[in-house]
Amino acid sequence: MNILIAPDSFKGSLSSLEVGTIMEKAFLDESSSFKTNVIPMADGGEGTLETLLYATGGMKVHTTATGPLGKKISTEYGVLGDKKTAIIEIASIAGLPMVPIEKRNPYHTTSFGIGEVIISAIEDGFRSFIIALGGSSTNDGGFGMLQALGVTFRNEEGDSVGPFGKDLGSIVKMDWSTLHPLVEECTFHIASDVENPLCGETGASSVFGPQKGATKGQVNELDQQLLHYSQLLKRERGIDFQNTNGAGAAGGLGFAFLHLKGKIESGAKLVAEASNLLNAILKADWILTGEGQSDYQTLFGKLPSYIASIAKQHQTPVSLIAGSLGEGYQNLYTDFTSCHSIAIGPMALQESISRAEELLYHETRNIARILHRTKGER
Repeated sequence: MNILIAPDSFKGSLSSLEVGTIMEKAFLDESSSFKTNVIPMADGGEGTLETLLYATGGMKVHTTATGPLGKKISTEYGVLGDKKTAIIEIASIAGLPMVPIEKRNPYHTTSFGIGEVIISAIEDGFRSFIIALGGSSTNDGGFGMLQALGVTFRNEEGDSVGPFGKDLGSIVKMDWSTLHPLVEECTFHIASDVENPLCGETGASSVFGPQKGATKGQVNELDQQLLHYSQLLKRERGIDFQNTNGAGAAGGLGFAFLHLKGKIESGAKLVAEASNLLNAILKADWILTGEGQSDYQTLFGKLPSYIASIAKQHQTPVSLIAGSLGEGYQNLYTDFTSCHSIAIGPMALQESISRAEELLYHETRNIARILHRTKGER
């Protein structure tokens, strides 16, 4: 029986590769008759770089850049197996987990390092980029990144502005003629499932600002600063991306990449295509996927639902294993053959996280036992 294992990560606990490896072991421990194929998945957030490198036989390139708080850090970008495409994961350069909780404040974070890593990859000869957009600590509309790419931003006195979120509101003039000349030769494929516009009630500041440390007062001010910034860009570039779906992704980095002629794509779709997921689904008799928590929202574009929707077209059954099943999980049965939680009895979240490997193994083994005993009959 051919088993395709294509999970997302269990955030805060296990990477998608770790999840897939544990699931595979459970099946092979149950019976050597199973033929397993592990394809770790991601949706454009943390872990996307690792997933794409595993799927394509790529490699990491180590470099240094400015971190979210302005200090130099060691970081990396990836190169796909085609040796032509560079992968940049925002979470590993300006990610929220990189900022201690007590220091989280979008006034004091910057996306400058992202531009530095892009320049580093350009100088290494790359022109094709996949940008994994999720997990940022910033809300600067990507102007820090653009600054590192050469765009000049000036205040009323004509001085260059700083690279942090608090400096966004002081911009009165910008000059794109100073953009690094090779950036125009680059193509940017943006992996993101966020559809928020840049500004307003569903914009970057209002929706994502609080989780990055913004107070209620800051949220309104940040939103107004992004609006002012977008109007300046519209006058300078003659294009208005403020209300484009995904402009508000990663604190407005989506907006900045749109001005670099970037194309925002479903993160799950982009990773699936790079991983040749469809071909694996066509060969599978049963599919396992998973994520940290599943509830009714899983059906709204989350990675497991994306996998299930493709499998459904080819009448291949899919089992979903989650760290927990939340509100309205029963709705998932429209797309999934079965839904499982790794929790056993009443269990605190921290205990479930600390025991995730053990619990995931045993729940997967239970599924493997059922499939083995029924000899794969569908």
